[in-house]
Amino acid sequence: MKKIIFIILFGVVILACDDIIEVEDISERTVTVLAPTDESILTITDVNFSWNDVEDSEQYRLQIATPDFETATQIVLDTTIVFTNFTKTLELGNYEWRIRAENSDYQTAYTTQRFSIE
Repeated sequence: MKKIIFIILFGVVILACDDIIEVEDISERTVTVLAPTDESILTITDVNFSWNDVEDSEQYRLQIATPDFETATQIVLDTTIVFTNFTKTLELGNYEWRIRAENSDYQTAYTTQRFSIE
């Protein structure tokens, strides 16, 4: 049961709370990619990106670039989602995608994979 205590001192309300919410530090955790894995060659343009859930995360940042992030000619997608999969229709070509888990105070490092659609 949550108790909230109000104290009035010299006309100022001071709030004390027995339950302090602490955000879990996820910065040392890793997002494990399920698909498409590194160096995959796909023959379909509807790509289902999927990964394992990271405990204590609230959302995921998903980014896709072509041909890769270092020499990107286009950032195809940069979005946050709450699910552990996402489908995107892409054109033929080479891509790199990365995913990280986030909560209100922390984030993991990106897990990055390359793939191509032929």
